[in-house]
Amino acid sequence: MNSVRSGYAAVVFDYGEVISRPQEETQRAAMERLAGVPADLFWSAYWNERRAYDAGLPASEYWGRIARRTGASWDTARIQSLWASDIASWLSTDPEVTALAGALAARGVRLALLSNAPSDIAGALRHSPVLAPFESAFFSCDLEICKPDPAIYRHVLRELGTEAGRTAFIDDREENVLAAKREGIDAHQYEGSAGLRTFLEERFGPL
Repeated sequence: MNSVRSGYAAVVFDYGEVISRPQEETQRAAMERLAGVPADLFWSAYWNERRAYDAGLPASEYWGRIARRTGASWDTARIQSLWASDIASWLSTDPEVTALAGALAARGVRLALLSNAPSDIAGALRHSPVLAPFESAFFSCDLEICKPDPAIYRHVLRELGTEAGRTAFIDDREENVLAAKREGIDAHQYEGSAGLRTFLEERFGPL
């Protein structure tokens, strides 16, 4: 069964914690040691400033905002280490999910990526072997808008030239899935590869 016969024009994947694995505890612990502030304070600042970073805020300003929120005083070398550790923590991928994407691509299904990601991570992903089968990659840092803003879904549909009802979308965050559904997209909340396989096989047949 190919994408034309199934009635679907494209499948759009999120990256973070769908294609990528969650940050490993060892990586998180290493970042906490580098930060030198209470872990809960660090991660609260990290996530509170993340949306701006994903929307195009420069890395130096992002880490500066985290420092101000936590009361940290980091020199440039320490910021560089935090920056490098953060990027590395998002580059490990889930082989089961990438295998499913590869199986779709082998059938001629058009694949696209839609990720809330800062330019530093987006730059690495543009050269990722895992994303080689993907026709397009859309990053919030380039568009200066983040999911779940409806404009980002409309942009992707317009660029792909696909109808919402013929486009499948996978994301781990409920708010992003609900926003996609409001645009008429067939969206699935990722909670593991088994559920994703079921979702895809219901639309494309056995993978």
